[in-house]
Parts: sequence; structure tokens; C-alpha cells
Amino acid sequence: MADRTNDPNQHVLVASRRQFLREGGTIVGGATVSAVVGGDVLADPLHGENLPPNVPEWMKSPGDPVGSQLYGTPSPFEKGVTRNIPKSGDPVFWTSSRTPLQDLDGIITPNGLFYERHHSGVPAIDPAQHRLIIHGLVDNPLIFTMDDLRRFPSQSHIYFLECSGNPGFKKPYGKTASDLVGLVSCAEFTGVKLSHVLQEAGLRREAKWIVAEGADAAALTRSIPIEKCLDDALLVYSQNGERLRPQQGYPLRLFLPGFEGNMSVKWLRRLHVVAEPVYSREETSKYTDLLPDGKAREFTFYMDAKSIITHPSGGQKLKSHGFHEISGIAWTGRGKIKRVDVSVDDGKSWQEAQLQEPVLTRALTRFRLPWRWEGGPTVIQSRAIDEIGYVQPTLSDLVGVRGDSSFYHNNAIQPWRIAADGEVTNAVGDFLNPHKNDDKNGR
Repeated sequence: MADRTNDPNQHVLVASRRQFLREGGTIVGGATVSAVVGGDVLADPLHGENLPPNVPEWMKSPGDPVGSQLYGTPSPFEKGVTRNIPKSGDPVFWTSSRTPLQDLDGIITPNGLFYERHHSGVPAIDPAQHRLIIHGLVDNPLIFTMDDLRRFPSQSHIYFLECSGNPGFKKPYGKTASDLVGLVSCAEFTGVKLSHVLQEAGLRREAKWIVAEGADAAALTRSIPIEKCLDDALLVYSQNGERLRPQQGYPLRLFLPGFEGNMSVKWLRRLHVVAEPVYSREETSKYTDLLPDGKAREFTFYMDAKSIITHPSGGQKLKSHGFHEISGIAWTGRGKIKRVDVSVDDGKSWQEAQLQEPVLTRALTRFRLPWRWEGGPTVIQSRAIDEIGYVQPTLSDLVGVRGDSSFYHNNAIQPWRIAADGEVTNAVGDFLNPHKNDDKNGR
């Protein structure tokens, strides 16, 4: 690099750089641009001594050696990217945490940021003493150790997992994408096909359901149709290449791709093969919906098509006019996402977004749309269409069908309001507030 310390033309170069920044700012919408003059990058002294042409502090001494951390951790500059835990006093305090969707890229959720939901705390299970029992309508009742299960052929698949109360109907008032739909995550799960293990036990002709029970203090129990058990159900022991974490069911969990998360029973200890469902607490008083006519929706296993824009989204702020990339995630329990449409004008018109490959069955799909913000207030939103042709509905459509007593399976379109100063907020309240114009958000 040339030495310009005593260069008489230095003031000219700095002045030229400032002019370039002023002109460039108009082109790129106010984004910061570095000037390159004669092969040198000139630093703005207002931005600190670590910018070129200075040598940054981290180049002046050796860094941490290999092995300084026995388990790798993120950069301290990313310490704010954590799971979203409800505040003390919240009804779900200590029972759930949400994935920070607005801070993530791609489709894979790191294990340390994967959402959690449990009903009686996280048990500390010794895998050497853990057993899986299969009994009931089988020819050969069996008890498996973890070593026994790992002897079966393994499979790895990328799937999403979502709580059916993500979010509830009554108060979808959260500020961020995490607050609203952070009870969804996506990972590569490794385990054994449940059908292989059931084959060892030998199902009887009367076998129609399997009751799965967890080894937590709540002994959470769900009835699962035999068709799903023989299709793609997995007995999972690893997630994203490492053994399950305790919050995710260590050492063994059931995994039912595309079904509501409560059915993928964690800390799995028992599979009872029966002729009829048992109508446990988690499939009667919970995880059912009261309809306007007094009837209840039950066994609503599948998670329907859903999407959310994660950037820009609530809690964020657009700092400049001009080009921005709208990005988000979409998913469906009924197969693959076929298309995602995005509206940048309050639902008046829609544009098809680009889907990032790979587009996998029952996995999160990342979508993107280039957008130029002119600086005026607007509402942006996305809607997903899956491969069976199902179209993500508006909240008003859902409430019109299910009434206002429903709670689970809210897969409504999520609108974000962008103010003139670039601040992004949740626009669902515009619909819920009776004093607002019903058509304001294009619903």
C-alpha cells in the first residue's frame, strides 16, 4: 500500500471521496460506500481506527488456540441471538422458548436456538438406563435399550417441527417474528424408522393406533394413527449431527413429520399398540378447538401451509430508502411449498417470490423478493401455497370459519406495517381493533 502520510494531494483525495460518498448515496439509497483511490481504500476517521488503511487490532496478536473451547460457541458479537423466553408471570414461563426467526438465515435452526415446549420440566435421563417398551396388540412385546435401537438402519431427514399453538388466535400481538411464530424450527433428524421396530414386534390385525408416552413427570401421552406410524414416523436420537439435547427429548423422541409438535413425544419410553385412541388430556381438553356450533375439532394432526416475512419484520428498522431484500420462511405439513406470494402494498397486489433450493417436503423453505422501498408507509405480507393447492388464509377468513373460541392451528397471513421512518411493527392489530377500517389491510 502506498504511503500517503506526506502526500500534498491528500486533501484532494479525501474531498473526492466525500463527493463520491454523497453521489453514491443517492444511487444506493444511503448505504455506506468505501472509496478506492489508486488502489488504496480510504477509511472514514469517524468510523474508528480498525477500518482500512489502518491495521485492525485483531491482526496485531495471535487469536485463541484450537481447543480453547471444548464446545464451540458463537462470536461474542452475536450474544444477542438467543432463544426467546417468556417473562416471569407469563402463563407459559419456564414451559416454552421460541426460536429467534428474525435473526436466522437459511432453513436450519441451530440446536441451541431450537424452540422448546414441555409440560413438566426437562428430565435428566441416563441413556444407559433408558428403555423403550412396545406392547399391546403385538405378537412379541419388546424392550429396547438405546444400543439396541442404534443397531437398526438409520435415516437422516430435514424436517420442521411446530407447536399447534403457534400463535394462538386470541392475542397474536407479539412484536417480533419470534414472539408471533417462534414455536417452529427446522433441523436434520437422525433415527430409526418406527415401522422397522414395529415389524420386529409383529403388529396384530386389530392394531389401529399407537399410544406414545414420554418419560417426563407429566407422562405426556398421545394417540397416533397406525398409518402414520408405518409411513414416515421416526425414533430419533440425533439432531443436526449430534445427540438430542435434553430439551428436545434426549435420549429418544418420536418424530412425526408434518404433524403438530405435541405428537412428536419426547423422552419416549412406551409405545402401546391399541385398537382405538385413548382420548388423553392432550387430545381432549388440550389440542382441540371449540367451534361456533359447540362442536370441537379433534385429531387435527397436520400443520397447514404457513409463511412469515422475517426481514424486514417487527422490531427491525429500515435505515435507508432504496433496495432491500424481503426474506422469510414458509412451510407445510402436507408436503412441499409450491409458491410464496408477497404483497408490498397492503394486499392490493401480489408478486411471486423466489424459493431458495432445496425445497424439501415438510421442511422450512426460504423465500426472497427484491424490493425497492420509496420511503412511504406501507404493509408487507406473504402467503404460502403448498403442493396440494392449499392457500394460506387471512386471519379474518379463519375467524369467520372457526369463530373466536378457537386457539390452535392459526396459520393466518402475518402483515408487517412499515412506517415512514422505516420502523417495522405488527399490523395484525389493525384487523383486531374494531375502530380500524376493515379493508385497511386488504382483508
